[in-house]
Amino acid sequence: MILRRALAREVLLTSGAVTVVIFCIFLVVRVLGFLRQAAEGVIPIDSIFLLLFLKVIGYMDVILPLMMFVAILMVLGRWSRDNEMTIMAAAGFGLGHLLRPAGFLLLVSAIIVGSFSLIVGPMAVRAVGAIEHDLKSRDDIVGVIPGVFLETRAGRAVYFVESLNDETGQYEGIFAWGSDAGREGVILAQTAYRKIDPDSQDAFLVLEDGVRYEGVPGDSVYRVINFERYAIRDSMGPASPVRYPLHGWKTGRLWKSNGSYERKELAWRFSKIAVLPVLILFALSLGRMEPRGKRYVSMFVALSIYFSYTNLVTLMCAQMPKGGFEPLAGLIATHLLFAAMAVYLFWRRANDRPLWQWPVRLKRIAG
Repeated sequence: MILRRALAREVLLTSGAVTVVIFCIFLVVRVLGFLRQAAEGVIPIDSIFLLLFLKVIGYMDVILPLMMFVAILMVLGRWSRDNEMTIMAAAGFGLGHLLRPAGFLLLVSAIIVGSFSLIVGPMAVRAVGAIEHDLKSRDDIVGVIPGVFLETRAGRAVYFVESLNDETGQYEGIFAWGSDAGREGVILAQTAYRKIDPDSQDAFLVLEDGVRYEGVPGDSVYRVINFERYAIRDSMGPASPVRYPLHGWKTGRLWKSNGSYERKELAWRFSKIAVLPVLILFALSLGRMEPRGKRYVSMFVALSIYFSYTNLVTLMCAQMPKGGFEPLAGLIATHLLFAAMAVYLFWRRANDRPLWQWPVRLKRIAG
């Protein structure tokens, strides 16, 4: 009983630590991309952390099976290195006694991965899609960010403001360049504020106390206009409706649909759960090392099996839109093949037999 609790406790703690490390790497990579988009004015700075959180939620169903697999490998590898596996075997506790705590870990991971794969992950994808659509279809003028040169999507204007007065809500130190009807102009203003027309619902950037310079670049003749108030109208058209990718569709909607791409997405979601028992059996088989075995070799073999398995499952799911029974049969055959390999390796390890028979035969021949 103590042994079972120890395995479950150490695997959960180790998987949590490994997940934190992977999340840190993932966050660094993603946040750099979001910061670049924020510097370009594509997304506002205050939306970075929300988008980052939703992206993490969307990848949880892919990250968690790998974390559970690596955690079991690390725990059993440490037990082998500290001779705890040898003590277990001497006390009459073989590898088969670890199946019950492994079943508990399988149940916990299946519930968590299934929740993220079938419900939470698609919900996060829909939320990201709605936010990104809102940012893309927003008014250009609403997207003005202090301290950032912002080019409109039409490429006909550039805005820059030095700062935002928090008390009055007005921009200060405004620079604007625009091209209209073949005439280019530069506008400098001391203050500006946003305004929405109540009748047309058009957005305006109203500049105050400034000057406009009109002319052709390279020409010495310019037209200078001083103004007390100057309104720039946003010419954005009506926003298109939000269209979510298949990753963001609800599972019930995919189940009711008869499309080939919908079946592919459904098969991929359930495959994330189906790989869990196979990966846990592989981890139990490959986690225990020989007394003089190399830890990194065992980890390399285990990770090679993991990536081969998951990539083949992904490939089989990608073939499903072609139609017919062959892609589905190939997906099922892939799961069964790796499941049979995992059971075979576990049987050999539980019976204290070497995982790979061919090195033993080569030694006998050499002897």
